[in-house]
Amino acid sequence: MHDTDVNPGNEYPDLEVGHNKTWAVGVPAILHSMEPALREMGPTRTAKLMTAINQKNGFDCMSCAWPDPGDRNILEFCENGAKAVTWEATPITVPTSFWSENSLTSLLDKSEYWLGMQGRLVEPVHKPAGADHYEPIGWDEAFALIAERLNGLSSPDQAAFYTSGRTANETAFVYQLFARAFGTNNLPDCSNMCHESTGTALSETIGIGKSTIAYDDFGKADLIIVMGQNPGTNHPRMLTALEEAKRNGATIVAVNPLPEAGLIRYKNPQKPRGIIGRGTQIADHFLQIRSGGDMALLQAVSQRVLEAEDAAPGTILDHEFLAKHTLGLEEFRAHIAALDDFTVLEATGLTLEEIDLLADLYIRSDRVIITWAMGLTQQKNAVATLKELITLLLLRGNIGKPGAGASPIRGHSNVQGDRTMGIWEQMPSTFLDALQAEFGFDPPRAHGFDALQTLAGLQRGDIDVFFAMGGNFVAAISDTAAAEAAMRGAGLTVQVSTKLNRSHVVTGEEALILPTLGRTEVDLQAGGPQFLSVEDSVCAVHATHGKIPPVAPGLLSEVAIVCRLAQATLGDRHGIDWAGFEAEYDVIRDHISRVVPGFETFNADVRRKGGFVLPNGPRDERRFDTATGKAMITVNELEPLERPEGRLILQTLRSHDQFNTTIYSLNDRYRGIKNGRDVIFVNPDDLVELGLTDGQRVDIHSEWSDGVDRVLPNYRVVSYPTARGCAAAYYPEANVLVPLQSAATGSNTPVSKAVIVRLEPVPQA
Repeated sequence: MHDTDVNPGNEYPDLEVGHNKTWAVGVPAILHSMEPALREMGPTRTAKLMTAINQKNGFDCMSCAWPDPGDRNILEFCENGAKAVTWEATPITVPTSFWSENSLTSLLDKSEYWLGMQGRLVEPVHKPAGADHYEPIGWDEAFALIAERLNGLSSPDQAAFYTSGRTANETAFVYQLFARAFGTNNLPDCSNMCHESTGTALSETIGIGKSTIAYDDFGKADLIIVMGQNPGTNHPRMLTALEEAKRNGATIVAVNPLPEAGLIRYKNPQKPRGIIGRGTQIADHFLQIRSGGDMALLQAVSQRVLEAEDAAPGTILDHEFLAKHTLGLEEFRAHIAALDDFTVLEATGLTLEEIDLLADLYIRSDRVIITWAMGLTQQKNAVATLKELITLLLLRGNIGKPGAGASPIRGHSNVQGDRTMGIWEQMPSTFLDALQAEFGFDPPRAHGFDALQTLAGLQRGDIDVFFAMGGNFVAAISDTAAAEAAMRGAGLTVQVSTKLNRSHVVTGEEALILPTLGRTEVDLQAGGPQFLSVEDSVCAVHATHGKIPPVAPGLLSEVAIVCRLAQATLGDRHGIDWAGFEAEYDVIRDHISRVVPGFETFNADVRRKGGFVLPNGPRDERRFDTATGKAMITVNELEPLERPEGRLILQTLRSHDQFNTTIYSLNDRYRGIKNGRDVIFVNPDDLVELGLTDGQRVDIHSEWSDGVDRVLPNYRVVSYPTARGCAAAYYPEANVLVPLQSAATGSNTPVSKAVIVRLEPVPQA
């Protein structure tokens, strides 16, 4: 167990603030990757794991869903990938004595960092009703307890089954099968909180909620527009693909409220120019957009494309593509003609010259990729914004040709695969029909609860059992205080986890923690060593093989946990062979092959070196499986985000040493923050306007129509080159400021990129 100096409660007395960096990776990334790995795991364990990560016969990195190139380096990982492996594969374990020595009340005061640093969970533990401590429990007893609670519910819909994106395809399939065989579609997942807006917008406009490019398309593009995204921290291996694109002649434009070091300059640590040279300038142009202004920018560029076509008919739009594959152009043309520059400039904070530049680059480029992440998906108008993005691509036929397309970048390694496998509260009838044909029972048809609806159900008392397959739900979701209060209202909460986090200490009346194997560990079942599979951001599916022995005896795999729970709960109901699934994962894949399109020869395809790529209508054949059979050019009303006088628009973001809610250290190297996280980044001109100074302590209050005073107390102001009127603070701490009611229209995703806040100075002692 680690003894750390972390001071919980947002107080970091050793906080240091330096300067933001203008380049990313290079030698420092190597040092920051290897130092913790060697310290925690030793040289032998480190070498074995780091040479297997993201390799064709190795294991898939859990830190992001960035796709793997066909030709891979010997060391095919990034700094945060190495830290994720170290964090999971540490030989440090939580001892049995920990549970008697630490009450839940005392653990509530510990930070996410402290909790994660205690080591791997290695035994099931149970918190009885009314108790303040967990205590060890046997596996069979734990499953019997959960089964009794589930079977005692008056309706299956009183249970919710949450899923994290680390869950592999095979686990996800049996997990959703168990939930539906039990009788509910309450399958909230982490996608509800991140790329749900992407899936909603793309499904409605192009017929599939996934990327329309392949990995190699980056190297073929003329123009790449990177929006609402920080590759240098959240998926650093993307910088290598962007560097390749630059060296092939591509122009790259970054659109973001904050300058990000990785998009300024990249020092590739596997190339001499990245070690001893200046590296590669990534973004040719940086458009520092105001938070919430992306939709206005996209509409303005589309308007200029149409104006250019009017000035030179037949030379700008891809008329053949539009006529054959799309609907809605004339309605869009009429609507967008009324867009005025003043509204756009107010919404974006950009200049006409910057907007004209982007439009000109788009018009002059034959092959364009637009790539984005949560900077776009967590806005109030996220779905409409992404529909505008698709429209811009469609105008010049930039879908379904090499070097062009829509490229959402997922943040968790198999969040996309989980959805493919059926982890969704509203799977289509075609999937449910296939389940029925395969397993002989009629799955529930009514839509279940997503993440925010699950919390609402907990608040009302409609949900009594909350089961989480990985993740850290109460820390990841918005409105922390309300979320924790809701979770405490559950009768039973169950967490399947590798390490401690906040969701283990904020529990229902009764609680269980079920420890599980990590992705790095060998999964030995009755049928021999097993492997799993994942799907990345470009629809490529490949195997992942654990490489080291489990950190402790008695750990169960996620598949085994689901299957044993299903046996305990359902018995012989529906005649599903849960024991056979646990013994041999090929059996699971055989069932998947008959249920999920694209997996018809799953067991053979996944054994090919490098795996296989799922069919994708827009990418492969310009086929759009929408309601009309065409790609839809849509009309969306622009609703600029208003900033009241004396207020700022806050966005939440990760630090560099962080993966989702997992904190690897208290540093954010690229933004100049060390030994702390209680900071808010504010433009220096806004500080003057607000009468504040760099280094001053403030309470951050969010403002919402319900009148609830949500506050993040005693934060240090950091003067930082954010967009004017905009501020930023770290997730998950700043989630307390995001109201549960603040959700994206159409996707119900928490709006974490448009929080109206006021800063109130903390009185000096």
